[in-house]
Formats: sequence, C-alpha cells, structure tokens
Amino acid sequence: MVLDKLLHVSLREAWLIIFALCLLYLCRNRFHHGLNKYPGPFLASVTDWWRFFDVWSRRPDITHAKLHRRYGDIVRLGPNYLSFASPAALKDIYGLKSGTMKSEFYPVQQAVANGKRLPSLFSTTDESFHASLRRAVSNAFSLSTLLQYEPLVDSTTSEFLKQLQLRFADREGSEGNFDFARWLQYYAFDVIGELTYSKRHGFIDEGRDIDGIIQYLAGLFDYVAPIGQIPFLDVLWLKNPILGYLGQWGIIDRTFPVAKFAISRMEERANAESKEASSPNGPLDLLSKFQEASKKHPEIMTPSRVLTMAVSMAFAGSETTAISLSAVFYYLLKNPRCYHKLIEELDVAHSNGMLGTDDVVPVAAAQKMVYLDACIKEAFRLHPAAGIPLERITPAAGLNIAGEYIPGGTIVGCSAWIIHQRAEVFGDDVDTYRPERWIENTETKLKEMNGTMFQFGMGARTCIGKNISLLEIYKVVPSILRKFQIEFADSDTNWTLRNSWFVRQLGFRVRIKKR
Repeated sequence: MVLDKLLHVSLREAWLIIFALCLLYLCRNRFHHGLNKYPGPFLASVTDWWRFFDVWSRRPDITHAKLHRRYGDIVRLGPNYLSFASPAALKDIYGLKSGTMKSEFYPVQQAVANGKRLPSLFSTTDESFHASLRRAVSNAFSLSTLLQYEPLVDSTTSEFLKQLQLRFADREGSEGNFDFARWLQYYAFDVIGELTYSKRHGFIDEGRDIDGIIQYLAGLFDYVAPIGQIPFLDVLWLKNPILGYLGQWGIIDRTFPVAKFAISRMEERANAESKEASSPNGPLDLLSKFQEASKKHPEIMTPSRVLTMAVSMAFAGSETTAISLSAVFYYLLKNPRCYHKLIEELDVAHSNGMLGTDDVVPVAAAQKMVYLDACIKEAFRLHPAAGIPLERITPAAGLNIAGEYIPGGTIVGCSAWIIHQRAEVFGDDVDTYRPERWIENTETKLKEMNGTMFQFGMGARTCIGKNISLLEIYKVVPSILRKFQIEFADSDTNWTLRNSWFVRQLGFRVRIKKR
C-alpha cells in the first residue's frame, strides 16, 4: 500500500518535472538572444517545428510573403531564425566581409556515395574548405573557358529541337500535348551531362526519366526542404551513421542515382585513357577540367572531390536551370504582347543574318537581343528557383543587418521571392510581368535592380555554375522560339507550384507548331 502510494506520488511529480522542463525549454526558445522583440508567429518563436510544417506544406514562399506584409522587414521564423525583406540586408548578410557562414541546412543536401557524404561547394559549411576548392576549380567556370563549352551545348540543343519536332510539332490531340516543364528538365539534365562528361544522360533521346534520376531528385528535395529546418533529423534518417557504415561495407547500396551515373562516366574515362599513352586531345568538358585541377591541387582535388564536383553539377545545375527555363516560357505565353514582341525581335535578327543559318542560336547573338534579355531577367525576378531564405549564421561578435544589431550565432536570411517584390526597387507594378522595366529605366536604376537580383545567390557563395546556366538559357530560348510556335494545351493556363527548396512547376502543358 505504501509502495503504491510512493509510486503514484513519484509518477505525478515526474510528470510535473517533465512539464516544468518543457515549459522552461519553450521559454528559453522564446527569449533566446533577445529575439522575442522581433514579430512573427508565436509558435515559430518557441519551436522550429513551426517552420518544419510550414515548409512541409510546400508553399512557404506564400507564408513568408504574408508575414512580411503583416510584420515588416524583419520576421522571426524560428527560435533562432530571422528573415529579412529589406534589400539593404543583402550585402550585410551575404557580402564578402559579412563574416557569416552557411547553416546546417546545407549539409542535409550532401549526396552519398558508397556510404560516405560528399560535401560540395554548395553544401559545405566550412568556409576555408569552400575557398580552397573554389580556387582549385575556378578555371573550369571562367568566361573564357565557358565559350569553349558552347559546342557541347549546341549538340544537346540541336537534338532537343529535333526531338520536339519529331514527337510533338504539328501533332493533333493528345500526341501534341506535352509537359513542357518536364521536357525542359530533360534538356537541362542532358546539357549538364554533355558539359560534364561529353555524354548526355539520354533523357531527350529516349524521352523519359533515365534511371529515375529526376524522380529521385524530386523526392530528395521534398525531403531536404523540411528536414533542413531541423537538421538533426537528417542524422536520424538519411545520413544515419549506421546506414553509412553499412554502405561503406557494401552491405547496402546507398549511392545516389546521380552519383552512380557520375562514377560510371569516370570509370569509362579512366579506361579510355589507360588504353592511350596520354590523352592531350581528350574532351574539353568539366570532368577533364576537374581532373586537371586534381593534378595541380592534389591535396584539395582528391578523387572523391572530383566525383563530388561531377555529382553537384547535376544536383544544382539541372534543377534550377529547368525551373528558370519553364518560367521564361510560361510568362511569355501568359503575356501574348510580350511573346509577339520577342518574336518580332527574333525575326528582325534572323533577317539581318545575326542568328546564323543553324537551328541553334549563337550565344553571342542572343546576348545582343535587348528584349530577349529583358524577358529572361523578368522571369528570373518573378520566379527565382530557390523558394526559401538562403540561411547564414551571424559571426560570434554579432552583425549589423540593415541598421539592426543581430547577436552572434543567429540564423538569418533573405528569400528571393520576397526581395524581388520590393516596389521601391522594381516599381509599383512588381506583381506584373513587364520586361520593359529592364529597358526603360535609367542606368542608375538598372544598376540598383541588377544588384538586388538574388536568383543565383550573392557574395562568395554565388552559384559557381551561374554562367553555365545563363549559357543554356540564352541559347535554347531563342532557338525554340525561332523554330516553333508555342501555345498552352488547353484553357486552364495556370500551373501548380511545389516549393521543395526549389520551386518546381507542375501542369505546364503546351502544344507546338513548326513556324
């Protein structure tokens, strides 16, 4: 009897202790670093699970826009997380002298091969490692080298135009109705394959998702976006150390499909080179550049990092470029005036012999087309690929951001979906697709607008593949528009957006006709 009473009292007090500890933990979160002075949802101030479920909803960009409209330029999205909407915050957070570093959100995105993580330029949080690796491979992404890659892009672009013609042009009924966003993904993946290995993955040739790579990456980003809000969950699941050891011992295969493709291409390259005494006339592609860097900087560019660079090209380079391409075509179709004005510019350039005789438009010609440039920039503004803030951690001494002192160790960030909607920078009609804003404004205003564009990031962590993506976009957009007339497949012209870190477009179906 006495024992039962003691047990009852102990259990009751244990629950009280647990309750008290939980309350103390939530209070600690609420007042952490004095961030309670910044407005935001109450639940967000006490637990990161609020933003986990917000991102899980797949449209956090809408949530963030509403919160900033309600609360202003600084919104608290987590116990230790502030979102900034002021353009003035960009340089303070992402500038070269800011002293910030990437948060633990990014390692969640690291690929796995043979049970081991592959930290990349994008996913590493080690600034010293990033700087060393970036220096080692910078030559592969220089503007002078970029122009040498153009024939590789031409090859895939030419095949893409051919497949669109054979499969869809002038077809009636369902045969001519196709998912344009998916085919632009096929194109972007195959261009990256050709640029990296001088060999396409085969998406556009076969008209399907090779080895389920696109499906796998879509699922991975669905995972990364919410799990990245509470990164320790990744250690419990996808990056579980036990599973990692099992992968290293060969008991299970946890190698990502993109990594498998990269490993196969590298083995093919090694076998081909072993049959020759040397390969001075080998392919000029990214893999050759990475291997060249490994000879010059063996302490940095180890074999595993050559693999990492090859894999990361597919991860970041294909998805973001495909999203940007879809945005360009979608907004042109939604705005017939702009579509026809661009066609007129293309026709004039063609009649002047500026575009050459091949189906594929030279990038040098495309970059001289003023309205094309404006249409592409406006699509970037309205639909940047990344759909959540690019997280950084303030240095230990704290940081002044847009005139506000933020304590050290605080996660801070800006979202391009918010920054690109600032009326004081882009005009009162920020919700409207109007390419002319990139032509009619003064040089000073255009400089401000360009300096606020955030679709490729900013500062030392600006996307290293930015110029490759632009090369693809400025070539394939005019090439498609010169060859085909495009229209929506049906009267329901609105796509569906899914924000899984990158904002993918679903239901973008079109018909095409030969011009």
